Amino acid sequence: MLSAIILATVCLNTPQSCPFSAMADSLGGSPHEIGNIVQVAGSAGDFGTLLAAATQAGLAETLQSEGPFTVFAPTDEAFAKLPRGTVESLLRPENKAKLALILTYHVVPGVLGSEEVLTKTALPTANGQRLSVQMVKGAPRIGNAGIVATDVEASNGVIHVIDEVIIPQTKDIVGVATDAGSFKILAAALAAADLVEVLQGKGPFTVLAPTDEAFGKLPEGTVESLLEPANKEKLRTILLYHVVPGRVYADKVMTLTSALTVANIAAPIVVKKSAKGTPVVTVDGATVMATDIEASNGVIHVIDSVILPD
Repeated sequence: MLSAIILATVCLNTPQSCPFSAMADSLGGSPHEIGNIVQVAGSAGDFGTLLAAATQAGLAETLQSEGPFTVFAPTDEAFAKLPRGTVESLLRPENKAKLALILTYHVVPGVLGSEEVLTKTALPTANGQRLSVQMVKGAPRIGNAGIVATDVEASNGVIHVIDEVIIPQTKDIVGVATDAGSFKILAAALAAADLVEVLQGKGPFTVLAPTDEAFGKLPEGTVESLLEPANKEKLRTILLYHVVPGRVYADKVMTLTSALTVANIAAPIVVKKSAKGTPVVTVDGATVMATDIEASNGVIHVIDSVILPD
């Protein structure tokens, strides 16, 4: 494994003399002797923290199953870069779900060799969120991590070794919206409609989130009226019209002409080109202002108007 890391590091540091796709030395000699992902990582000796975390999160057995999986594996040194006490905290039983969320962010279903990875701009991970792929100063990066070895074969997938632990969004949709500070009216409306716990649930959901300014465009007195207990069901219907089941990222939205919302009403989607040639997406007349804001249980797109179903 050490020779594989050295080989890949040379490739990454001097790409003109060594292709990024150079295969790392396989462990175990004959392909018939190659172990599964957990066995290969265990034999390497550089992934003790990762394997301990996988066991604590209940994922070790999964990573020994048929798969196949592509694993971006942080080394022990990568875990050591986290703030002091982080690893110890994550390994506590009460943080098992959070640990699993982080670890599955390093796993992509299927087998992706290094060459194929570099043809992508984002990878769908096992925790549902996307992992960005980009070149920074001529070197490939997965999320915030650099790659130090590639294409280490296992019987049920492939391992690419990385130098940082990649942390996904661990807050749910409500938490992300609350932290943003520009969705106070939306948060109040969700509470009045008893939808907070729904959008804190497993999901996943795609939320078209109107800002406070978007609510401000409604006729005077509309928000106050909707927040009255007598109008709770009407408010629920309006808010659920802003929620689509599943994770629908912007690139997928642009291929749709409508989306069936949780309110069981289809919202029309129109994609046009702006004067500058960039796409402008509207959902039932509301313009999408920002896209693909990750949450642990879904994705948020920000819109500039409240959309009202008939």
